[in-house]
Amino acid sequence: MLRQFVAAVVCLSGVCGLAQAADMQYPLAIAAIDNGPVFIIDRNLPGVWKFADGKLEPYFEGSKKFRTPLNAARCAAIDHQGRLLVGDSATREVYRFNAEGKPEPLTKGVNNGIGTPMALTVNKQGVIFVCDLETQWIFKVPAEGGAAERFVQAGPCRGITIDDQDRLWVVSHGKNQILRITPDAKTEIVLDKWPFQFPHHIVLDKEFNAYVADGYAKAIWKIDPTGKPTKLAEGPPLDNPVGIAWQGDKLLVVDPRANSVFEVAKDGKLTTVVSSPLPKPPAPPAKAEKPAAKDDKKAEKKDK
Repeated sequence: MLRQFVAAVVCLSGVCGLAQAADMQYPLAIAAIDNGPVFIIDRNLPGVWKFADGKLEPYFEGSKKFRTPLNAARCAAIDHQGRLLVGDSATREVYRFNAEGKPEPLTKGVNNGIGTPMALTVNKQGVIFVCDLETQWIFKVPAEGGAAERFVQAGPCRGITIDDQDRLWVVSHGKNQILRITPDAKTEIVLDKWPFQFPHHIVLDKEFNAYVADGYAKAIWKIDPTGKPTKLAEGPPLDNPVGIAWQGDKLLVVDPRANSVFEVAKDGKLTTVVSSPLPKPPAPPAKAEKPAAKDDKKAEKKDK
């Protein structure tokens, strides 16, 4: 499929420049391999972009037809073996990409019960946890694939991550905005306040600081281990930050309205990693010509 190629701003390892890249349309989520590629989920492509070595290219392009794989991809993660996972609400499925770059369904629709997968994370054993906004449950999917199992009810969850103790951390639009869930499915409240306006995804650092992308606040929050929230970064160039992920010690954020991926430094400074021009809005429909007035039609007849 022919696509227009444009200059995209690239900045990696402190070196900025221009690279030729196809246009992102509406990038929602992000997953990255340490010292490897960054995968960007694009809701309107629809599909996945791969960003590596300063180049952005389509990794997988789904069909525009509803209920086909990755027609409505919404989230991504990297599994315990470094393979890309993608959650798709059009097919209510979680896919793992094989060595040929093809998505393979993991639950195969067998009583999976997953509705709208909003976020994914993986434990050390490779078990996949799916944050489902529709059912408001977190599901477990075996590492090798198979039927999804309900693990714990988590309310209107938006984002999910896991720590080195295999505890899930969930950001929610419910009464308590951050929850922590133990391996035996017990829920603990981390943040019982409502500092976030519209939280999306969540990640942790090694010191158990949590980072939350807040779309409406145009901000990235940092929540320390005591539960104190502060804004790490706020305002332009952030417009609607949604996806957030680590690549090594680099904190990456994807913003669909800015049509960009940014790196957030420890002091909150933002650097553009890759960006595409904002898609042009659709042209307004052409105005229909007004029918001639009756008097005008009579005048036309007289002239004849």
